[in-house]
Amino acid sequence: MNAWPLLWVLLAASAMMAGGWLWQRKTGNAGLVDVLWSLGMALAAIYFALVASGAPLPRLMVGVMGGLWGLRLASHLAVRVSSEAEDGRYRNLRKRWNGSQSRFFLFFQAQAAFVAFFSVPFWIAAQNPVARWTVWSLLAVVVWMAAVVGEAIADHQLARHRKDPSNSGKTCRSGLWRYSRHPNYFFEFVHWFTYVFLAIGLGTPWVVASFIGPLLMLAFLYRVTGIPYTEAQALRSRGQDYAEYQRTTSPFVPLPPKH
Repeated sequence: MNAWPLLWVLLAASAMMAGGWLWQRKTGNAGLVDVLWSLGMALAAIYFALVASGAPLPRLMVGVMGGLWGLRLASHLAVRVSSEAEDGRYRNLRKRWNGSQSRFFLFFQAQAAFVAFFSVPFWIAAQNPVARWTVWSLLAVVVWMAAVVGEAIADHQLARHRKDPSNSGKTCRSGLWRYSRHPNYFFEFVHWFTYVFLAIGLGTPWVVASFIGPLLMLAFLYRVTGIPYTEAQALRSRGQDYAEYQRTTSPFVPLPPKH
């Protein structure tokens, strides 16, 4: 497989993140990095669909499903960034780094690298030579729909909770958030199995390689940028209320709450 398109994605994402860094330097709001990451992923999926060497059907599916997933997430995050103060996670980084703009620049550039890295499953799936619908491509559609709809519902429920002034300092426990502390993260993880199923037909080594999507996302959510940072900020802002939520609610997979 020609790896040059991955390099072009990296260079384009790096330029986009450099612009995002300049924007946050002017506004003091680093939350734009999440919007740009999602947008970069959407554009990478569409780009790969156009230039990959696979059959038209898997290329179209990668472009449509990866593009719509990323654009929905980017638009949701853009509304939050434009209407709220800087996310507490980034305020905490700003405090820890004493406002160092060089560190924020490296942080934005690291997100550009993550765009290229996470887009590898798109690139693999878009190489699939199978030109017809199969049980695997149908399963990919089912998984994608369940994941995107689930994540959109979780995002909407949390946004509605945050908009209500009476919920200030309170943890969202309604809807999907009653069963998982991070239902949006859970459905984000599920989404990446879409491209595992779309890769089936390329041969075992490439199907195995496509698992980098769900495995990498799980690692980041559990150990790097997801749950640890989000919950540390929730404990700082909501204290005992969130500690009780942690005690009674599943951290990731939606499960009945403990009593």
